[in-house]
Amino acid sequence: MEGFTVTRANVVRAILAFAVLAASLYFALSKPARLGLDLRGGTQIVLETQDSPNAKATRENTDRAKEVLHRRVDALGVAESSITRSGERRIIVELPDVQDPTRAAEVIGKTAQLTAHPVRANSGKPAKGEQAIADEQGQPILIGPAALTGDGIGSADASIDTQNGTGWYVTIDFRNGGGKAWQQVTAKAACAAGDERRIAIMLDGKVISSPGVVEDVPCNVGIAGGSTQITGNFSADEAKDLAALVQGGSLPVPVKTIEQRVVGPTLGDEAIDASAKAAVIGVLLTGLFIIAVYRLVGALATIALACYALISYAALVMMGATLTLPGLAGFVLAIGMAIDANVLAFERAREEYEATPKRGVRSALITGFNKAWSAIADSNITTLLAGTLLFFLASGPVKGFGVTLTIGVLGSLISAMLLSRVLTDAALSRKFIANRPGLTGLGSTGRLRKWLDRRNPDLMKRRKLWLALSALAVIVAITGIFSKGLNYGVEFTGGRLVEYSTSKTLDIDEARSAVADAGFPRAVVQTSGKDDISVRTENLSNAEVNEIQSALAEKGGQTTKQRDELIGPSLGDELRKKALIALGVALLVQLAYLAIRFRWSFGAGAVLAMFHDVIIVTGVFAWLGKPIDGVFLAALLTVIGYSVNDAVVVFDRIRELWGEQPKARFAGVANRGALQTVPRTVNTGMGAIFILAALAFLGGDSLTDFALALLVGIGIGTYSSVFTATPLAIEFERFVKAPTPRAKTLKRPTRQPGESGAVI
Repeated sequence: MEGFTVTRANVVRAILAFAVLAASLYFALSKPARLGLDLRGGTQIVLETQDSPNAKATRENTDRAKEVLHRRVDALGVAESSITRSGERRIIVELPDVQDPTRAAEVIGKTAQLTAHPVRANSGKPAKGEQAIADEQGQPILIGPAALTGDGIGSADASIDTQNGTGWYVTIDFRNGGGKAWQQVTAKAACAAGDERRIAIMLDGKVISSPGVVEDVPCNVGIAGGSTQITGNFSADEAKDLAALVQGGSLPVPVKTIEQRVVGPTLGDEAIDASAKAAVIGVLLTGLFIIAVYRLVGALATIALACYALISYAALVMMGATLTLPGLAGFVLAIGMAIDANVLAFERAREEYEATPKRGVRSALITGFNKAWSAIADSNITTLLAGTLLFFLASGPVKGFGVTLTIGVLGSLISAMLLSRVLTDAALSRKFIANRPGLTGLGSTGRLRKWLDRRNPDLMKRRKLWLALSALAVIVAITGIFSKGLNYGVEFTGGRLVEYSTSKTLDIDEARSAVADAGFPRAVVQTSGKDDISVRTENLSNAEVNEIQSALAEKGGQTTKQRDELIGPSLGDELRKKALIALGVALLVQLAYLAIRFRWSFGAGAVLAMFHDVIIVTGVFAWLGKPIDGVFLAALLTVIGYSVNDAVVVFDRIRELWGEQPKARFAGVANRGALQTVPRTVNTGMGAIFILAALAFLGGDSLTDFALALLVGIGIGTYSSVFTATPLAIEFERFVKAPTPRAKTLKRPTRQPGESGAVI
C-alpha cells in the first residue's frame, strides 16, 4: 500500500483503538444489559425507617432492616429482586414482574415484631409484666413477658397437611438460642393444665396463634429439636405471608412507604422499541448529514460514531449500571452529541487547509485536531459537570440519566480523539486521497463559512438589541411561569399517579365522569400518550386504585394498569429542594470553572446566558402546561451543559483570536470569533436535532416531553451563545483590569505525507 505512513503515535493510537473495541465487543456480547423497572415492568417501593420508642432510625438499624426485608422478599419468591439502602434511612425495593404491589407492600413493610408468650391463668387482674389481650378467636387471655423474639427464628416454611386434613401450617426453625428458649417455655407449659398449656404467638402486638402444648410433650422437658409448627385456620396466602414475616424476623425499627412505582411490561417494551428506533433513525440521519457536509472524513467519523455506541453500551454493561427510561434517552442523546468533537476538529482542519494549502490535507487535519483539543476538553468537562451533578444531587431514574450522560461524554472523547483520528489519519496518508482535497471534505470551508467571511456582518454592533430581545424572551417566560403556574409532577408534589389503558377509546370527559362517580371528584384526570388515561390525586390507597380501575372498565372495556407512582409529601418536598439545589450548584460550578479557564467576564456571560436558557425552557413548559418532573429536570440540566458547551466553543475561539491581536478592539475580535464558530454550532446542533426529533415523534409521553425540552434548549442555547453570552462578555470586559490572553504557540507538522516514517 504505497504512500501509507506509519508513525509511532499512529501505531499507539491504532493499538489502543483495537484494544478498546475488542474489550467493548466482549462485554457487549457476554453480559446482558440490566434494565430498570420502567423498562422491564415491575414494582419499586421506597421505604423510610422511622424512629420508635425503643430504637432510632440510624444507618446501622436501616442496614439491619434491609437484611430483614431481603429475607422476606426471598420468601415471597420474587426472582431477581433488588434491595439497596439509599442515604441514611431509605431502602429501595425492586420487584421485577410484580404488577400488584398491594400484597407485597403489606408483607415487606410490616414492622413484624414477632414474640412468643406463656399464657397465664386469667384472674382478671394482670400482675407486673403480664398483659390482658384477646386471642386469635377474640377470647380474653392473660399473657406473661415474651419468652422468644424474632431474633431467635432462623427460617419458616408454609406447608399443607394433606394426610390428616388439618389444612395449612407453618414450620419454624430456630437459631441464636431460639430453640432453647422455645424448649424452656414449652417445658413449663407442659406441666400446666387449661389455658396455661398454651403459648401465645404475637405479631405486631396481635395474637396470630395460641396453640396448646400437646399431651405427649413431657413436663419440664418441652419441645426440643430446634423446630416447631404453628397451626391455625390459615388460608394458603395467609400461611405463606406468615412464613415470610416469621422468616424475616423483626424489623429493628418501623418503616413507612414514601414512594411506590408500578410499570407495566408493555409500557417498558414500547419505550425500548421507541428508543431503539430513534437511535437507529437518528444515527442514520446524523451520519448522512455528516457525510454530506464532510464527505470522506465524515463517512469515517460516522463509522467511529457507530463504534462509540458500542463502547458506551459496553461501559454501561461492564459497570452493571441499570438502564432506565431517562437513562436510555440520555444514551440516545449522547450519540447525537458525540459528533461534536469531530465537527470541531474538521472545521479547524478546513480553516488550516484554507490558510496553508501547500502543507496538504493530512497536515491540516493533524493541526485541526490539535487546535480543537482545547475547546473539546472544555466543552466536554462542562457536560461532565452536569452529569456528575445529576448523579450526586438527583435520585432514581434521573441519577441513571446522569450515569449514561457521563459515560456518553467519555465515550465520545474516545470515539473522536482516538477512533476517528486513527481512521481519518490513515485514509489521508494515502497519496491518492491526499491529492484530492475535495474528496476528503477538508478542501473547502463550506458555503456557510464562505458567505459569512464574504459578508462579515458586524453582529456585535447591535449587541444591545440582542440583549433586549433576550430580556424580552425572559420576561415572556417569567410571565408564563407566574400566570400559568408550573405543572409539578407527582414527584415534586407528592401524591399518586396511576395510568390506565382501555380496550375501547374513552373520551376524556367520560373518564373524568367515571372517576368522579367512583368518589374522586377532585382527582386530576388527563390523557396520556395516545389513548391512555392518567389519574392523579393527593391521597389514594391501593383499594381505591382498584375502584377507579373498575369504574373506567365500565365505560372503556378491559382496563389495564400501565403505571402507578406513589410519592409521599415529604419525599416530594425533598425532591423539589434537590432540584433547586442541583440547578443552583450547576450555575455556581460552571461559573467557577469558566472563570478559572477563561476570564470572569467570559464566565459571567456564559452563566447568565445559561440562566436565560433555563428560564425560557421552563417558561415554554409553563405556557404549554407540560409536567415539571424528574425527566424535565434531567433535560434542564442537559440544556445547562449544552448551553455552556456552545459558549465555551465561542469563547475559546475569541480567546485565541484576541491572543493573536491583543491590541485589536475586543468587540471586533468577539464578532469574528462568534462568526467563525457558527458552522460548527449549526452542524453539531443538526446532529442532536435528528436524534431528538426521532425521540419526539417515536417516543412515548415521557420521551416526547424530554425531547421537546431539549429541542427548545438547543435552539435557545445556539442563539444565546452568540447573541447573549458574547454581548454580555463584551459589556463585562469593560470592567476587567487583567491583561489580554497570550497567543497560543502551536507547532504545525512541517513534513509532507510520505517524507518520514516506515512505509508499508
